[in-house]
Amino acid sequence: MMYNFSPAALSARIDPLLDAVLQQQRLVGAVVLVRQRGKDVYRRAAGHLDREAGTPMVEDALFRLASVSKPIVSTAALALVGQGRLGLDDLVTRWLPYFAPRQPDGMVAPITVRHLLTHTAGLDYGFFQPPGGAYAQAGVSDGMDASRISLEDNLRRLATVPLAYAPGGRWAYSIATDVLGAVIEQAAGMPLAHAVEYLVTVPLAMRDTGFVAADPARLAVAYADRAAGESLPRRLRDEGEDHLPFLDGMAGFTLSPARARDAQAYPSGGAGMVGSAPDFMRLLETLRLGGAPLLPADLAQQMGTSQTEAFDLPFWPGRSFGLGFTVLTDPLAAATPESVGSWRMGGTYGHSWFVDPAQELSVVAFTNTALEGMAGPFVTELCQAVYGVMEAP
Repeated sequence: MMYNFSPAALSARIDPLLDAVLQQQRLVGAVVLVRQRGKDVYRRAAGHLDREAGTPMVEDALFRLASVSKPIVSTAALALVGQGRLGLDDLVTRWLPYFAPRQPDGMVAPITVRHLLTHTAGLDYGFFQPPGGAYAQAGVSDGMDASRISLEDNLRRLATVPLAYAPGGRWAYSIATDVLGAVIEQAAGMPLAHAVEYLVTVPLAMRDTGFVAADPARLAVAYADRAAGESLPRRLRDEGEDHLPFLDGMAGFTLSPARARDAQAYPSGGAGMVGSAPDFMRLLETLRLGGAPLLPADLAQQMGTSQTEAFDLPFWPGRSFGLGFTVLTDPLAAATPESVGSWRMGGTYGHSWFVDPAQELSVVAFTNTALEGMAGPFVTELCQAVYGVMEAP
């Protein structure tokens, strides 16, 4: 199918959408970048970085990346694989002898690096569990709260909770990338923050991306969707912790926006990074073009190829999982114009991104409004506007 990704066409479709969602108070601010065939075809910062201060959004704003951290840390792990310093089928206990959670039958589970990268390790996330669930009882952090424990302490707590299923038995989005981060530390012989710098962000000149905000003055204020009866998105409490409901029956998210400025917070590989939209676009384009200089081409290709076709992905119909993000297998089931093989994920604080290799297309949409920017109608509307398959509101 032929699409019109010209700058004029994209501006005509995306600008009205952004103007509408800001006017409707569905988003406070956003940065949207679109590249096709290696060229910028759309770039816009809109709305507010800080609504109360009247500070406009800027293209190089810094965002709490939440799950956008996962592809960055997964790339770091694969860089080590490419250097022969880590094996996809290495047992996690080779690198973390203390991390040996048991299966429901009491047997110690043989978890591999591949299980961590594909979210088939038998792990869970506390926010998916009921309030007071097993992870909460064990004091496990999801990596977005104000917890003062270390990464190793968190994983030791995690290892006391029985796995939800035998590794490799099914797929479940989880805290696995935090475990992967600890594996990276051991394989690289340095703290995770330094390993990610050495393996990913320095080679790509991603100067705004790390585990602490590089320039707090550019850090976007975090907001939550407006509640019933409210006229504006709610500003999240900056100090301490705030709670963001998710789905019925689930504990929801415990968030500490101040964590982005806290150098003492443990580095959560699955949810703890901070960065800008241009930086993340640089990583996506590097992977789309074959991975150099970070990865051998075969590993970049594996990263963007389905590794879990035998399993359904809850909440992501029509998609499978590669080595760090989802891969589209059935556009009809996913109700999307993206091509088969497209990569996609998002982040709790209000982010979405996708790469359509067949169309040589990469899209990054970082907002400061949770959850509309990650899982609200805006995500679908933006995708439709990019492809021009439906009039934007």
